[in-house]
Amino acid sequence: MGGGGGGIYRVTPKEVDKLEDIARKEVKRKTPPQPRRRVFLSFRGTDKAKVDEFRSHAKDKESDLDFIDFSLVVPFRSENAEYIQRGIRERIKASSVTIVLIGETTYESEWVDWEIRESIRLGKGIVAVLLEDDPSLKIPKALEEYGIKPLPLDDRKISQAIQEAAKT
Repeated sequence: MGGGGGGIYRVTPKEVDKLEDIARKEVKRKTPPQPRRRVFLSFRGTDKAKVDEFRSHAKDKESDLDFIDFSLVVPFRSENAEYIQRGIRERIKASSVTIVLIGETTYESEWVDWEIRESIRLGKGIVAVLLEDDPSLKIPKALEEYGIKPLPLDDRKISQAIQEAAKT
């Protein structure tokens, strides 16, 4: 009748050794693991492929980058700017940090500029990240005005910046 099952899962000695190694490393860590932060990703739609790559990189267990993505995955289907702003504002409010992902034309986006200013108005930390290894990329005006310097695409630096920005 029902489908078998009920069997006992047996752990091999090799698997036990591997788990013990992981546990030992965790116990020896001098600093406790950092909490996962809720982040809102601000970016220009034309950079979506690179943004998705950034998102998937954060899900990789081998990466130092770790966060809970509270940004929009699907854009609002509306022409009503106030409605869109309300929806984005709720996402920003639910986050502790806004990460501005900077591509070639991000500086031209009024929406990205608004999201930066709204994040600051709501007291959220800001982390800016260059999506390309090109220090000549122009940055949004709001980042310039608030003196926020973009980071290179470096997991460890971004992760540290997220933790620091969440505390402010």
